[in-house]
Amino acid sequence: MLEARNVIVQGRVQGVGFRPFIYQQAKKWCLTGTVQNNMDGVKIHIEGKTDDITGFLAELPVNKPRLSRIDDIHVENVVRQNGHSFTIIASERIGTSMLVIPIDSATCDDCLEEMKDPLDFRFQYPFINCTQCGPRYTIINELPYDRPYTSMGSFSFCSKCENEYVDPTNRRHHAQPVACPTCGPQVKLISVNSEEINAKDPLVAASAFLAEGKILAIKGIGGYHLCCDATNAQAVRLLRDRKGRPIRPLAVMSASIGEVKRYSVISPEEETLLKSPEAPIVILLKNKEGILAPEIAPGMGTVGVMLPYTPLHHLLMQQSQLNSLVMTSANPSGLPILYEDREAVHYLYGIADYILTHNRDILHPVDDSVLQISAGKTDFFRRSRGYVPDPFLTTQDVHGIVGFGGQQKTTFSIGRNQQVFIGPHIGDLENMETLEHYKQELDHLLKWISIPYETAVIDLHPYYNVRNLVERYPFKDVVEIQHHHAHMASCIADNELEGKVFAVILDGTGYGLDGNIWGFEVFYGDSGNFERLSHLAYTPLPGGEKCIKEPWRNAVGMMLALHGNKGRELCLERFPGREPEINVLERMVEKQVNTVLAGTCGRLFDAVSALTGICTISTYDGEAAIRLSEYTELQANTYIYPFQIQQSEKLLRFDFSNMLLEICQDINRGRDIKMISTAFHETLVQAITCCLKQLKHRNPNYSNRVVFSGGSFHNRYLKERLLEELAKHDFQGYVHQKVPCNDGGLSYGQLMAAAAKRRAEKCV
Repeated sequence: MLEARNVIVQGRVQGVGFRPFIYQQAKKWCLTGTVQNNMDGVKIHIEGKTDDITGFLAELPVNKPRLSRIDDIHVENVVRQNGHSFTIIASERIGTSMLVIPIDSATCDDCLEEMKDPLDFRFQYPFINCTQCGPRYTIINELPYDRPYTSMGSFSFCSKCENEYVDPTNRRHHAQPVACPTCGPQVKLISVNSEEINAKDPLVAASAFLAEGKILAIKGIGGYHLCCDATNAQAVRLLRDRKGRPIRPLAVMSASIGEVKRYSVISPEEETLLKSPEAPIVILLKNKEGILAPEIAPGMGTVGVMLPYTPLHHLLMQQSQLNSLVMTSANPSGLPILYEDREAVHYLYGIADYILTHNRDILHPVDDSVLQISAGKTDFFRRSRGYVPDPFLTTQDVHGIVGFGGQQKTTFSIGRNQQVFIGPHIGDLENMETLEHYKQELDHLLKWISIPYETAVIDLHPYYNVRNLVERYPFKDVVEIQHHHAHMASCIADNELEGKVFAVILDGTGYGLDGNIWGFEVFYGDSGNFERLSHLAYTPLPGGEKCIKEPWRNAVGMMLALHGNKGRELCLERFPGREPEINVLERMVEKQVNTVLAGTCGRLFDAVSALTGICTISTYDGEAAIRLSEYTELQANTYIYPFQIQQSEKLLRFDFSNMLLEICQDINRGRDIKMISTAFHETLVQAITCCLKQLKHRNPNYSNRVVFSGGSFHNRYLKERLLEELAKHDFQGYVHQKVPCNDGGLSYGQLMAAAAKRRAEKCV
């Protein structure tokens, strides 16, 4: 019996070779009909025998292309059109936008093999790609994803490329960036004065400069990197000096997994991530070999590593015969990623010696994604290239809700029906350039995703710059969500939990409901509402933000508040030569001048890091805490410092004042810093566990589930030991896996919290 069906497939189905896949499947099952892209997804019309149609539909989600993701398949019986063949027809720019925007992908093995083949017409072509790899999101101007609506629209096909593009049996069928040396983008090498270097092969010349110890700026998929030989200590020091980045770790790109294993310890899970189409930077433990220059990550036991993810990267490393290169973002500190050629030349003057660039425009810049494996889970520091803007599915109605994020590590999140699109990493909203970059990327995604302007969600903090952005959009409602509740909601959604849970939120700063700075919290509730059950005792931050940049000031404020004259004496011992400044800070605390109260995990870490002499001045966000955590060692029978959990009104309050005294005494005794840091970390683990046990005892009907969120949970020791300890007491811990636990996941939590509140209001 002959029948006909209309099929709509939604998900990541454009720019991934889905239509040629459908074509080939239709041929396999002897079906006639058509396949077409439109704003709803992929539309398929098939006609044939009932069994053949059934077989086709059954194989559809099983044998799909590797970069595709199917979210929904809608099948409808229709009248036969009696066609005689199966064809791919032109895209249709109509329909309600349900598209999942294709993501950028690392070069596939098939393209690499062709690029290495001297007989192939794309031999050593730095822009080789197919439907399974190459740029996507970064080159799109409009939807649907077709070549005229990308930055490849200005490149006309040669006959060879066009033949592949129109051939439904070819893996480059409708691969929009497809090109070759005859018709596609070209590389050029220029000086920082914009003068082109006369070289037969710019890549060969660039490679030679790298081997000589020069610093190059290189234009990749999502923006410019600064690059030098990662084994050349002098070159790395020069890069740091010119960029003004004295200590913060630099990312490394290595030619192969074999090379990575020469200087790091790598697990099968980490190797899989490095070799994945997303090709993120993965934080790995160093081994003892010392292959890389020590200046790559000074004082750190870890290093951020990635493999080449563009043909240009592969060729550059091949030509230079250098196995590892520094590959760090080229943007000036505090400014958005550099991606426009004119800006790159302007900002890189005096930093790079040469610029390796090309004439394929980047329309949407993206930073490299950064993650680690912690507690057996993927832990994102930054979710960007390779992952953005791929949506998450939810069972909640999130339509028309936009989470605007916070002030630091900012992202935005957009809700469409039951999909959540998280935008690229934007960074810290501290200047006009970054704010305009934020708005530009948000505007593009809002246009493509096409939602009504129902609800904007912002942080409770009254002075976050994102508030000014919200006023530029016609939202019906603006909802404020407390910072740490957004963290809580983010982790609940990340783990697809229903019902109420405990939440342990540890971070550096978040505006509290009482006007103080929160950041060491235990909540109970769900995405819609929360109750604050416990927090860290407040101490003053004399000078506010300056205490964050200079942790020794934070330590002084904390010790003065907790121990008075004794604290002052200890600070004079720990920070010699700063007595006049300590006197000023003491008066500021006494008179409450330019001083706020804070109880945050980040500031507690900063104080201990400063008191131990590990970091008194921070050169980058989180440096003091990160460097302190480098001194931890998992060991049996770890010493525990004294702590108290006090009853304060209706709240429990963590008091670590005696711990700080004993840490100072241990320093004076000459106790090993590793033992002090490990004991400090373990004390926090035991205190939080003790607190949760008390809360559960008081409220036996409360859930045993606990979510962990906030940037402090990038700390492997804290996360792994808390999971272990809580499991001993029948608690079930949940950590982030798909979005960062830091403020990069905040917009996701804001959106999900607003959706829960909206749902609750409708039920009233």
